[in-house]
Amino acid sequence: MHNNVNELFENLWQQYLKVTPSAKNIHQFFGNGETIINDHIAIRTFNLPKVNLAVLAQHFIDVGYEEKGQYNFESKKLTAKHFEHSDPNQPKVFISELRVEECSQQLQDIVTELVEQVDASIPLAKNFLYNGAPWQVSKAQYELLIGESEYAGWTAAWGYRANHFTVHINKLAGYNDIETVNEALKTAGYTLNAAGGEIKGSSDVLLKQSSTMADKATCTLSDGDVEIASCFYEFAQRYNMPNGEEYTGFVAASADKIFESTNNS
Repeated sequence: MHNNVNELFENLWQQYLKVTPSAKNIHQFFGNGETIINDHIAIRTFNLPKVNLAVLAQHFIDVGYEEKGQYNFESKKLTAKHFEHSDPNQPKVFISELRVEECSQQLQDIVTELVEQVDASIPLAKNFLYNGAPWQVSKAQYELLIGESEYAGWTAAWGYRANHFTVHINKLAGYNDIETVNEALKTAGYTLNAAGGEIKGSSDVLLKQSSTMADKATCTLSDGDVEIASCFYEFAQRYNMPNGEEYTGFVAASADKIFESTNNS
């Protein structure tokens, strides 16, 4: 497994940039040569034993992460957990899984068939989290999945990767709040995810988030290429808890809308 948390995130970042060209531009746009602190990444999966949340989490636990919070997304049929590193400067990690058994029989059959293609050793391999889809999925299967669950279709097509990185606005030079960041993005021509409003959350819940809509990229399926939504960039402004420490959790109502950043429409 990984001996080094930085190596893991560098690999995740390089893989993410390959299908998210806007991220490199946004990074340069806000960075101006300064380091941008990544608040968190998110990874998606299915709750089947071979590739479930716990299997993915182990890769992070092995480099010093611990579970810190649990979340339920009723309408999207998702369970999620977030993890934090003992070094608070390392990014948080948000891992979600689709509760496959709550979906249609058709979706269950397709996802089960995909996961059956994966040798049990593969999810344990060091590069699993940044190696894309470990199965072959056809265009017809993809269309059936995405017709029922955008999350299932995206996960089947793109597999294992960070579906977003997140600028930690509190540590961003030259910007004090999410409103200013959003205005700068829109002025530069980026489309923000407007589901539930451009800003999700509030100071009352100690977290405000916004995100771009995902780039479109070419994804190779078993019977040809498709141009579909890939990954996006998120922005997070965190507030201090009554004890004076920065809130490090997530807000399910906000995250629910952030998932929609990968909608194809």
